Parts: sequence; C-alpha cells; structure tokens
Amino acid sequence: MGETATSHPIAHQAVRAVVRTCVRTAAQVRSQIRVLTGRMTKQNIGTRILGTASPLTVSTLGLGCMGMSEFYGTSDEAGAIETIHRALDLGVTFIDTADMYGPFTNEKLVGRAIAGRRDEVQLATKFGNERLPDGTRLGINGRPEYVRAACDASLERLGVDHIDLYYQHRVDKTVPIEETVGAMAELVAAGKVRHLGLSEASASTIRRAHATHTITALQTEYSLFTRDIEDEILPTLRELGIGLVPYSPLGRGLLTGAVAPESLDPSDSRLSPYFPRFHGDAYDANMALVAKITAIAESKGLTPGQLALAWVLAQGDEVVPIPGTRRVRYVEENAAAAAVTLTPEDLATLEVAVPRDAVAGARYGDMTSIDA
Repeated sequence: MGETATSHPIAHQAVRAVVRTCVRTAAQVRSQIRVLTGRMTKQNIGTRILGTASPLTVSTLGLGCMGMSEFYGTSDEAGAIETIHRALDLGVTFIDTADMYGPFTNEKLVGRAIAGRRDEVQLATKFGNERLPDGTRLGINGRPEYVRAACDASLERLGVDHIDLYYQHRVDKTVPIEETVGAMAELVAAGKVRHLGLSEASASTIRRAHATHTITALQTEYSLFTRDIEDEILPTLRELGIGLVPYSPLGRGLLTGAVAPESLDPSDSRLSPYFPRFHGDAYDANMALVAKITAIAESKGLTPGQLALAWVLAQGDEVVPIPGTRRVRYVEENAAAAAVTLTPEDLATLEVAVPRDAVAGARYGDMTSIDA
C-alpha cells in the first residue's frame, strides 16, 4: 500500500516545523496583546443581546469555565478564580458552567469567584448530563423531576437565588422535549431561572421546544473548524429569534496555533480518541490550516486565536462565543478580540484559506449524544 503525503515521516516533520513557527509567532503577538489589554476597560468589550422574544443582554463574548475543573489537565482553583475576576474586570461578564463539570465542583468554583459581584454577572449553567460525585456517567436525563432537582442543586452550589440562563445540556431522546422544557418553564415561573436555553439540539427539537416556552439561546459548537450548523440550525435560530452561544470557538485550542499533543498534560481529554482532530494525519492537516490562519492574523497584528474569535463574532450580532481558559493571559487575549472588526475582504480571505469542510477529523469520536 502506498504512503500518502501526510503519512510520510518527512512530511510529518515538515508539518511539525510549521506548527513550531505558528507557536512562536502567536507568542510574539501575545506579548503585544498583554500590553494592550492592560489598558482595557469594561467599555471596550460591549454587549450583545441573545434572543428577541425573551432577550438577555450579555457581554460580547463570555468565559467558558469547564476546563478550570476538569478535562484539560490538572486544576488550579486560585488561578481559576483569578482568571474569572480578571474577566469580570475586563467586562467579560457572561460566565458559563454546568453541573457535570467536575462533576459539581465547577459550579462551586464559579460561585466562590462571583460572590460579592453577582450583579455584574450573566450566569449560565446546564443540566442533563447526569453524573455521580465520583465522575461515573449515568447518561442523559431530561425527566421533569430531575430538571427541578438539578436546578435546586445548582442554585445551592452556585450560592445564588436565580440562574440567568439555564440550558438543557444534551437532549434526552427518551423524553419528549415538551415535557423537559415544560419543567424548565416552571422554574422560570418560580423565579429560579430567568431564561431558557438548549445545547446541541437539532432544528426540529428547537422548534418544538420554542413552541413550548420561549428559548433564548442555543449553545453548540461553532468555529472556523466546525460549521455544520450553517445548513439548518443557524437559519432556524434566526427565523425564531434565538441567540447562538458557540462553545469551543477556538476548536479546543487548535485554532490558537499553540496546542501540540506532545505538550498536553497526560490527563488532558484531547489526547483520547474522543477528539480525532488532535491525532495523526488529521492533526497535521489541521495545523497546516492553522498556519494559513496565523499568516493572515500576523498581517493584522492579531494572534490566530483572536482572528478565529473575530470570525465567529462577525457571523452575526446574535452570536456570543464563550472561549474557555484557565489563565489570565488568555482571557485578556480573547477579550481583545471583541474590538476586532473584520472587513468583507478579510472574511473572504479566510474563506479561501479555510474552506468550510477543510478540517480533518470529526469533532467527536462518538456523536451519539448529539441530537439529530
């Protein structure tokens, strides 16, 4: 059997050399960004509105907190709280967590971080990926009685009297969405929740849910490397007046040009087969795309990650990405992307450099938990 270009050892070495160049370039630009972000104030970030029928005003981009407790290596609570505080100082006030992160410990961490600053925060959390304290996964649960119990538990862990945006984390295909959203609507009526959201839901599920109670936002993966929602889901959201909250807008770090598998903590979930884009030929092909993004970013005085975030923000005023990080320097870098305006020419250049289906590998090795 013949070798493909990407499977040849010399080709691998060439791609890895490009990756190292990307990392050096990104580091140089980051040093410039740190100088700029030191002078940033809340007014630089701005706000956006999620939803039209039940609008929620949030910061232009948010902060995903999942990695502060699990999945991306060892945790540092003090550093995580410092990062959340810096985000709030910069005006990144849309904070995202979930009960299954940790499990449960991430909500407690976020609660400690926002104590005394609750009025500044638009707080989002999720239910539905049921886990035990030891991490055992019990599956997806959308039963009404579980919805009510999960909300009460989240309120207690977060130390708050209401949740601004409450998502169903994954759709339970064994429970009619009308029953799940009906229970969520009861939480709104009780004053425990202000707005409702879904995560990784199909267009048909979104329509059924929205007919039961107004849905303010859908959280789903969206980035230069993941654009399948543009076919049906994004048009549905716009038709119904539902906001979009993209998670992993940086492709789990790939789009920053600064993530190499050999540099990751052994416990990092990206090293598992669950994330095919980080492995073998797929990784090398994707980093070749990142090299193109880096060249464009460098020409604009940006990091590749900032350019990737600016692209997401340019997709519509109802789009609010929530890049995750555990470190102050990266929350500063990400926040600066809110001030970047891409021209139609910039967007066209990116489209040529990274065509919609150019990414190699599925976003998950197992897509069965995704509603379709």
